[in-house]
Amino acid sequence: MRPGKTYILKLYVAGNTPHSMRALKTLREILETEFKGVYALKVIDVLKNPQLAEEDKILATPTLAKILPPPVRRIIGDLSDRQRVLIGLDLLFEELSGDATDMLHSDPEEAA
Repeated sequence: MRPGKTYILKLYVAGNTPHSMRALKTLREILETEFKGVYALKVIDVLKNPQLAEEDKILATPTLAKILPPPVRRIIGDLSDRQRVLIGLDLLFEELSGDATDMLHSDPEEAA
């Protein structure tokens, strides 16, 4: 993750269902380990605020929406697939890209 980057996230849930609670728990674990406090998370209960779900065109819950940094991304489900979540948030892609860049710039003699 690049320094100075802040993630703005919205998690849409439908009450306190097991899927919603699992998604929230998993997301908090990922955020605390991978994002180290550079995020803002808003949890929206679509049963209490259906107009917000309608405005943001949320069709299923739980849904995680990454608002910033662009592009906007959505992940539907209980977020139990950590790798899928990280790819959806562009975090894993950046780490893989960084590794590939490091390999491109490494000394070929070191690899031997």
